Amino acid sequence: MQSLPLDSMTDTTDKIWMWRGFPIAYQNQGDTGPAVVLVHGFGASWGHWRKNLPVLGQTCRCYAIDLIGFGGSAKPTPDQEIDYTFETWGQQINDFCREVIGSPAFLVGNSIGCVVVMQAAIADPEWVLGVAAINCSLRLLHERKRANLPWYRRFGASIATKILNNKAIGSFFFQQIAKPRTLRNILLKAYHRQEAVTDELIEILLKPARDEGAADVFLAFTRYAGGPLPEALLPMLPCRAILLWGMNDPWEPIEIGKEWANFPTVDRFIPLEGVGHCPQDEAPELVNPILQEWILSHDLVK
Repeated sequence: MQSLPLDSMTDTTDKIWMWRGFPIAYQNQGDTGPAVVLVHGFGASWGHWRKNLPVLGQTCRCYAIDLIGFGGSAKPTPDQEIDYTFETWGQQINDFCREVIGSPAFLVGNSIGCVVVMQAAIADPEWVLGVAAINCSLRLLHERKRANLPWYRRFGASIATKILNNKAIGSFFFQQIAKPRTLRNILLKAYHRQEAVTDELIEILLKPARDEGAADVFLAFTRYAGGPLPEALLPMLPCRAILLWGMNDPWEPIEIGKEWANFPTVDRFIPLEGVGHCPQDEAPELVNPILQEWILSHDLVK
């Protein structure tokens, strides 16, 4: 399959779907073939899939959505208007398939987006055809995992959570992160291909951080130490899964991810050499053909 130029998206304006009374931003490419939904990671948005949408849209009805609380979607008050949990986000994806797409879809996630798509598949199997997880979040600071951390990391995580619970301190911390230089330094650690950290990427990630409520969502998620673990969801999946993993991910060690290849629901574990935490953005020329082949092969079997 010949790839389109990465800048071939002619329409980059958010499309809006109303969910539970809140506007949800998304974008789509392609009008034939199986449906595919791309789900971003923490602090990102559908723009993180800008290099994948036009390529997958050649053969699929491809959608990229902003989870509520992120990107161009609404950012309602945590714990009052909405709970920012994987169950909430999973239901958002299921409802999107039902109300916008109108058919079951292949779900593709990156980082925490992987946990979201797994949760969606388990919560409402009739709307999910398969799951692809790209550098899945290991949720190493989950309450059930902290006991296995060295004492100094447990202590540090506990202190950090208490400090960030202070609204003034937490807001100040968020403001420091939401600066171009700080964000660039964070991305340069997460991305192995340094040239992929562009001004365009910085702006994609920073623009939603200026929205009212963005800091509250950020702090709510930093306090979220419960909910499902990916290694508990994977063996429960009602559909088949593939795992893609950038071998140079400094946040989610590939050695742990490789163990998940033993789950019977996982068809393939695919290491990606020379990329870090966000392979779909760092190396779309590696990721897009894998996703195209996976979707096509499953669609032919069906």
